[in-house]
Amino acid sequence: MNVDVEKMRKEQLKLSKEIVLRDEFDKLKLIAGCDCIFENERVIATIIVLEYPSMKFVEAKYAIQEDAIPYIPGYLAYREMPAITVAYAKLKNKPDIVICDGNGILHPRRIGSASHLGIALNTPTIGVAKKLLLGHVQEGKVWVDNEIRGFEVKTKEVSNPIYVSPGHNVSLGTALKLAMECTRPPHKLPEPLHAAHKYANKVRKNRPKENSQRTEQVAVEA
Repeated sequence: MNVDVEKMRKEQLKLSKEIVLRDEFDKLKLIAGCDCIFENERVIATIIVLEYPSMKFVEAKYAIQEDAIPYIPGYLAYREMPAITVAYAKLKNKPDIVICDGNGILHPRRIGSASHLGIALNTPTIGVAKKLLLGHVQEGKVWVDNEIRGFEVKTKEVSNPIYVSPGHNVSLGTALKLAMECTRPPHKLPEPLHAAHKYANKVRKNRPKENSQRTEQVAVEA
């Protein structure tokens, strides 16, 4: 598989200039989580829409695509976005904000998968990562080049922290606030992301049987 990394790097640098770090939404009624898992050179992308702030289930969709590129650190969006955008297009209830499994501006070129997806969909996004990609933590803030790029958040006493950063059309403060508000014990991740990850595993296990909206809902609520 031939991958032009330099071309992707230049595109990221160009797109990073389009990122908006302010709240570009008037209301917040629906919040989504999206996640991807990989199996046999395929990407399974899931997106779950929940009501805010109740976290009540609204809708779930998924898409399965051929793996576009191998894993290359810093270029996760190019591997996941083709499947995520297909799943997103299937939604009848478009969310006001999407929480992504990945980084927002907490990225070497300030455009992680959450930021890239936000620009592609023209929708507010927040990145939540399980590992610190770069920077140093001071009093819960992640600093990169004298700039706060995100936050280290301990959501579960016995687990490692998560790293929250704005993706696109969301401010730093709102990204942190929503990530914390959407986290429900005993889960480590914000509920939309937890539900999306759980659903992705169910799709992988049962996808030959999953052909209806009812199946999608049962998969989430089981």
